[in-house]
Amino acid sequence: MLDAAFAAFLQIATDPFAIGLCLIGVVIGTALGALPGISSTMSLAVLLPFSFGMSLEHAMVFLLAVFTASVYGGSVSAILINIPGTPGAIVTQMDGYPMGRKGRAGEALTYALLASTLGGLLGWCLLVIFAPLVAQAALAFQSPEYAAITVFGLAMLAYASPGSTFLALIAGMIGLLLATIGLDTTTDVARFTFGTDGLQAGLGIIPAAVGIFGIAEVLKGLERGAKKLQPVTRIGRLLPPWREAAPLWPLGLRGSVIGAFVGAIPAAGSAIAVTVAYALEKRLSKTPEKFGTGCPEGVVAPESANNAGVGGALIPMITLGIPGDSMTAVLIGALLIHGLRPGPTMFAQHIDFVGIVYVALAFAIVATLVVGMLGNRLFARIVNAPRAVLLSGVTLLCIVGSFAVRNSFFDVIVMTGFGVLGYLMNRIGMPTAPVIFGLVLGPILEENVRRSMIIYNDWTVFLTRPISLTVLIIAIVALAYPLIQDAMRRRPSP
Repeated sequence: MLDAAFAAFLQIATDPFAIGLCLIGVVIGTALGALPGISSTMSLAVLLPFSFGMSLEHAMVFLLAVFTASVYGGSVSAILINIPGTPGAIVTQMDGYPMGRKGRAGEALTYALLASTLGGLLGWCLLVIFAPLVAQAALAFQSPEYAAITVFGLAMLAYASPGSTFLALIAGMIGLLLATIGLDTTTDVARFTFGTDGLQAGLGIIPAAVGIFGIAEVLKGLERGAKKLQPVTRIGRLLPPWREAAPLWPLGLRGSVIGAFVGAIPAAGSAIAVTVAYALEKRLSKTPEKFGTGCPEGVVAPESANNAGVGGALIPMITLGIPGDSMTAVLIGALLIHGLRPGPTMFAQHIDFVGIVYVALAFAIVATLVVGMLGNRLFARIVNAPRAVLLSGVTLLCIVGSFAVRNSFFDVIVMTGFGVLGYLMNRIGMPTAPVIFGLVLGPILEENVRRSMIIYNDWTVFLTRPISLTVLIIAIVALAYPLIQDAMRRRPSP
C-alpha cells in the first residue's frame, strides 16, 4: 500500500495536467457549492460527464477535487445569505450568518475553511487506516453476506433520510425496481423494456443522477421564483484574532472525529454528522446561550464534521462497493463508466487505483485550503448570481452531460423523466437519494441473492450464517426504531 501511495504521489505531483485538473476542480466545486440549491451531489452529477474523456487517474483527481471543494463551498452561501449551499451547511448558517451580520463574515469564512481542512485531513487519515482493514475483513464475505450488507445500506439510508422513514423506504424500493429494467444478466431475457431498444441496457446511473439531482432542482427553482435575500455585503477582515482561534482546535478535532465516523456509516450523510457535532459542542460549552448568536464555535464544529465525512464516506464505497452517501453513489457511477467496480478486491487487484484515491484526496484538501484563502472574496460575489442565468446554465450542463455518456438522446429522455420524478417526490416530501441508491445497489442485491440460492438452494442461508444474520438484524432494528419511537411518543402518559 505504501509503495502504491508513493507511486501515485509521484505520478500526480509530476503531472502538470493532474495538478491543473485538481485546481480547476476545486475552483468549480467551491463556486458551485457556494450557489444556493447547487448541492455537492448535483455538482458531481453535472460535471461527471466531463471526466469521461480522461484517464481513470485524472478523472478521480478532478472529481475528488470537486467533491471536497463543493462540501466546503456550501458554507459560503450559508454565511453570506443565510441559505446553505449544501445540506451539510444547514447547521453552519445558524452561527455563520449572524457572524456575517455583525461584520465578521470574512472571519466566519476563514473559520469554516480551516475547520473544513482539519476535518478533511482527519477523514483522510481514517480512510487510509481503516479502509484496508475493512477490505481484508470483507474478503471473507460470500454472496449471503454481500446481500445482507446491501440490505443494510438501504436500511441505513431509509433511517437517516430526512422526514418519514417509510417514504424513504418506498423511494429505495422504487430504485430497486427500476434497477431490474434491461436484459437479465443470468438468462439474457428482456425485462420491462416494452420493446424499447434503449432500455435493453438498463437505466443509466449517470442520466438518472443528473435528472433527479439536477433537473429536479431546476424545476424547484422555477417554482420558487426569485427569493428576497438579505445578503451580507461587508466581508471585513479574513484572519480572526489568534487568541480567539487558538482555543478552537480541540473543538475542531472533536467535530472531525464525529464527522469521519458518521460518514463511514453507509448512507448516514453529512447532515447527521454536523447536527451531532453542533449539539455536542453546545452541551459541552460553558456558555451555550451564545450558540445561534454568531459564535465561532458554531461554525467550526459543523464544518469540521462536514468535511471529515468525505474521507469516511469513501470507506464503504471502496471496500464494499456500497455508497457512503449520495455523492459517492455518483462516484460509483463514474468508476463503472471507466470499467471499474469498487469492492474488497480493489486492494488485491487495483491497489494502484486505491493509491490514486488516497493521494488525489490529499491534494484536493490542500488545494481547497489554498484556493479558499486566495479566493474567498471572489466566491462571496458568486452567491449573488442571477437565478435565471444559474438555472439556464445548470439545465444546459445536465443535457450535455447526459447525452455525453453514450452519445444517446435516449439518455436525455431518461434524465428528463428522472427530473420530473425527483420534482414530484420533493413535492410530497419523499427523499430522492434512495432512488439512486436503489439503482446502484439493486444489481448487487439481485446478483448475490440469486447466486446464494443457486449455491445453497435454501433461503435460510441468510439466517444461518452469523455475519449475514447480524447485519440483517441491525438493518431491521434501524427500520423498526422510528416506528417504535413514534409509538412510544404517542403512548399516553400515566
